[in-house]
Amino acid sequence: MTPDDRALVDRFLDMMAAEAGASKHTLAAYRNDLERAVEVIGVLGTASVDDLSRLGSGWADLAPSTVARRSAALRRFFGFLIDDGLRRDDPSSALPRPRLERPLPRILDEDEVRRMFEAAEDRAASGEASAVRNLALVELLYGSGLRATELVSLPRGAVRAGQPFLMVLGKGSKERLVPISTRAHAAVESWLEHVPSGTLWLFPSGKRHLSRVRLFQIVRAMAADAGIAPERVSPHVLRHAFATHLLSGGADLRVLQSLLGHADIATTQIYTHVDSARLVELVNSRHPLADRGR
Repeated sequence: MTPDDRALVDRFLDMMAAEAGASKHTLAAYRNDLERAVEVIGVLGTASVDDLSRLGSGWADLAPSTVARRSAALRRFFGFLIDDGLRRDDPSSALPRPRLERPLPRILDEDEVRRMFEAAEDRAASGEASAVRNLALVELLYGSGLRATELVSLPRGAVRAGQPFLMVLGKGSKERLVPISTRAHAAVESWLEHVPSGTLWLFPSGKRHLSRVRLFQIVRAMAADAGIAPERVSPHVLRHAFATHLLSGGADLRVLQSLLGHADIATTQIYTHVDSARLVELVNSRHPLADRGR
């Protein structure tokens, strides 16, 4: 990358941090995507339509989702250049636009979730610290729909007696309120008896908090303990189950978007495909003309 292009990228990332509140991970991802484009076309700030048209063949071996992400980064970069008066034309119409089919999330049915909880409760009844911790983890994953990173990084005082919500720091360092059930409250209170008072984290491990990798291992072991194939279960699968089962119970899609911390309702709408049978039944039973004869 030329010094001029590097300066433009630095200026673009400064804008993203200041105006869009992008996290350091998001900024690093943008920088990487822009650098990968330069590897193919050689230039960036002065790239033409012909230059960008070469990206389709240059990225032919990449997954469609990767191509779409890199194209989106370039589109935003060129938009920034135009907004700041650094160039007049927008060559981004030549960027590849792969057709994406959003995969349906893997979920557990309600009976499988019940089996996981029964097995976790049986183990926690022994009073063993790790079993008590594991029950608190799964209660928060399924009961509040937390992401793995949001869960393991909860501060020690995140769950307070009599407070039905907890504040979560989500993607892009955006805060949101999520509900915490009476069951989860009880599980966390039991776990806090094992947490040293001086620690910063609700789920400490060494000098920091529990890692996402360790959480993944714990959840899979809990699935196996309940007689469920471990490869079918992960922290994110329990988050998907939280969303799908809420939707099945009649939750509003906008409310679900807020609970999950999705910036775009389109991300939340994937659950309408998972629960399509309930939605068909809802239309047939609740539509004003549902019982009108032909």
